[in-house]
Amino acid sequence: MMQFCANGLFGLTDTQIVKNFIELSVIIITKNEALNIRACLESVAWADEIIVVDSGSTDDTVVICLEFTPHVYIHDWPGFGPQKNRALGYASKNWVLSLDADERVTPELHAQLLKAMEDAGKDGFYLPRLSQFCGRFIRHSGWHPDYVMRLFKRTKGRFSDDLVHESVILQGRAGKLSCPLLHYSYMNEADVNRKIEQYASAAALQMFNSGKAVNGADAPVRAGWAFFRTYCLRLGFLDGVAGFNIACMNARTTYLKYRKLQALRST
Repeated sequence: MMQFCANGLFGLTDTQIVKNFIELSVIIITKNEALNIRACLESVAWADEIIVVDSGSTDDTVVICLEFTPHVYIHDWPGFGPQKNRALGYASKNWVLSLDADERVTPELHAQLLKAMEDAGKDGFYLPRLSQFCGRFIRHSGWHPDYVMRLFKRTKGRFSDDLVHESVILQGRAGKLSCPLLHYSYMNEADVNRKIEQYASAAALQMFNSGKAVNGADAPVRAGWAFFRTYCLRLGFLDGVAGFNIACMNARTTYLKYRKLQALRST
């Protein structure tokens, strides 16, 4: 028979009940992120649980992760959405914060996250993301404020199955935070070139699997539009040389994506 005490259910105080309800799991997927992962993990060392799903790192990524959490799991690589759902499956706390290895939670954002989880009227929150491109934080080019759903109740959200550019599907009410999540996304030219190839390949495969048609004009026309949209419509020119380079990067990614799709269709 359930018994109530003067100071709450089973003797728990109201503060203890609330604390149990707002415990947080941080989930991160990795591969060869030894240069990034330590700073990321240090920024969320306060979390109740950290889950890392690695896809076969050959550097010290796993060793570094094990310094912060015993919850490190090795899997193959099925794409961004499916891999993040794997990580989500390991989480056990009421709330989940999804991070990439190149992201950092500031002390100001930490405080806002804790307060947000106490909001009984919301099931998830969008975080504004401030991204760096080769040493400079970008304020335009379609990169800012770049709201992304990253904090949500574990039972209310899951990731889309997209191989790239996955998103959280939230069953419930969402809010927005104001403190930015720092994103050290492109560190140098080699990093830019690597990610262009990675994202173009994944996007082409995703389009191929969805049955998307392609013709010879798609690659150059869509690449030109990607440059114009980034540099002009999204005010990339206000970011100076970095904005021009981001527009070029978006154009090249788009061009390669459609060329790769064309190649898949011709096999």
